[in-house]
Amino acid sequence: MTGELFAAIDVGSYEMALKIFELSARYGVRELDHVRHRMDIGSETYATGTISNRHVDEMIRILCDFKKIMKGYGVTHYQAYGTSAVRETKDIEIVKALIEQRTGIHIDVLSNSEQRFLDYKSIALKHEFFQEIISKPTAIVDIGGGSIQISLFEKDTLVATQNLRTGVLRIHATMEEVHAPRLKYVELVSELVNSQLSVFSKLHLKDKSIENIIIIDDYVSPVIQKYKKDSERLGYVTREEYLRFMEQAGNISDIDVAKRLDMPEENVPLLYVSGVLIKCILDVTSATNIWAPGITLCDGIAYEYADRKNLIKSPHDFEKDIVACAQNISKRFMGSKSRRETLQRLALTIFDNTRELHGLTKRDRLLLQIATILHDCGKYISVVNLGDCSYNIIMSTEIIGLSHIERLIVANVVRYNHEQFDHYGSSSFYIKDLSKEEYLRVTKLTAILRVANGLDRTHKQKFKDVKVYIKDRELIINVDTRADITLEKGLFTNRASFFEQVYGIKPVIRQKKML
Repeated sequence: MTGELFAAIDVGSYEMALKIFELSARYGVRELDHVRHRMDIGSETYATGTISNRHVDEMIRILCDFKKIMKGYGVTHYQAYGTSAVRETKDIEIVKALIEQRTGIHIDVLSNSEQRFLDYKSIALKHEFFQEIISKPTAIVDIGGGSIQISLFEKDTLVATQNLRTGVLRIHATMEEVHAPRLKYVELVSELVNSQLSVFSKLHLKDKSIENIIIIDDYVSPVIQKYKKDSERLGYVTREEYLRFMEQAGNISDIDVAKRLDMPEENVPLLYVSGVLIKCILDVTSATNIWAPGITLCDGIAYEYADRKNLIKSPHDFEKDIVACAQNISKRFMGSKSRRETLQRLALTIFDNTRELHGLTKRDRLLLQIATILHDCGKYISVVNLGDCSYNIIMSTEIIGLSHIERLIVANVVRYNHEQFDHYGSSSFYIKDLSKEEYLRVTKLTAILRVANGLDRTHKQKFKDVKVYIKDRELIINVDTRADITLEKGLFTNRASFFEQVYGIKPVIRQKKML
C-alpha cells in the first residue's frame, strides 16, 4: 500500500459503521473494509432524549472492536461522527466523555446540515454519473432515522433544501404505537408524510418539473443496487420499475422478503417505511427515474478528510451550493438582489485587501459572503427590528454545508450590522454559545460588514469601482463615482468607528469623480 490509511466511523440512529480507506493523490479514495453493527439508539433518544446504560455499554464494546480493526490495518487517522440520535441526547457531553475515556475514540456531533452535506459530497466522490444527473432537474432525498432532507438541483446548482422530521425510525415508532399492520403501511405512512410534503411542494416545487431522484438511505438503496447489479448504471431504476417492486413486496410476508433480499427480518418494516417515503416523494415530484448510488456517511467523511489533505479534487463546486442556498433564502424573504450583490462586492474587496490585518481564513470569507446575502432578510418581518428578525430567520433556516456554530456566526454578524454590539462576557443571549475565538471572528467580520454597509448607506449602488489599501494607519477606500456621496460620507463615521476599534486603523473614503 502506498497511501494513507484512514478510518471513518458513523454512530448512526440504528447502526454503527466503520469503513477503512486507503487515500492517495494517485488513486484517490479506495475502500478496503466495511463493518456494520445494528444498534437502535434512535428510537430511545427520539422518545426520551437519553441513551440507556445498556446501549452506552454496547457502544463502548463496538468501538473497542472497531479500534482493534483499525489497529490491524495500521490506520493513522480517523474521524468519528454522531448523527441525529446522538445529537438529540440531552446529556451527550457526559456520554461522549465516558466513551472517550473507555475507548480512546473521540466522537464529534454533526449538525443536520453538516451531515446532509457530507452525504451529498459522498455521491460526487463515488460516482462520475453525479454530474450528468444533476445537470437536469433533480431531487436528492437523504432518508435518515430522525428526518429526511430534500435538496433540489437545477443546471448543476442547488436551488432549495428542506429538512422534514419524517425519518424512518420516527415513522416506524408511530406505526408500532398505533399497532398498524404491514398491509396498512402504505396508507398510514402516506397520510403522515403527505401533509409535510404538500407544504414542501408549495414552497419549493410550484411549477418545477423534477426528472431524477437520488436516494440516500440504508434499506431501499441496497435492494435497488442488487436489483440492477448487471446494469451499466448500477442502482438506476425507472419510476415504473420501482412501483412494480413495491407492489410485489407488499404481497409477500416479512419472512419471505427477508429471505429473498438476504436481510434481517427485523429490518423489513424499516424497508417498507423507507419504500413508502420514496413513493410519496415520487408522487409529489412526478420524477421519472431513481438513482440509488449506495453511498454512506462514511464515504462523505473520507471525502472531507481527503479534500482537506489535497488528495482529491472534485469537479463540483460545493461552496457554490452553500452560496446558492443562501441566495434562495434571501429570495424567499424578499431580499434585494442588487443590494446584496453590491454589499457582497464591497465587503469581499475589503476582506481581500486586509488579510494581513484580520488574519481570517478562506472559510471566514465564505461566512462573510453569506452574511452579505442575508443581511436584510429580516425586513420581511419587520423593518424596525431588522437585526433581531434577521437573526431569527437565519437560525431557523437550514443552510446546507454550514455547522450550527458557523450559522450562529453568520446570524450574529448580520444582527450586529444593525444592532448595538454586545461585548464578550456580557449576559447577551446572542453570544452566550460562542467561544472567545468564535466571538472574535464575529467581531472582525461585523467590522468589515459595517464599513461595506456604510459605503452603500442609501442603497443606490453609487460606487462602480472601489479600491482598498492600508496606508499610515488608515484604511483608504478609493471610490470612483460621479454621484453625490454627501450622505455616505456624513453617515460613514458611525460605521467606521467600530472598524477602528477592532483593527486599530481608521477607514477613510476618498472620492475620484469619473469622467
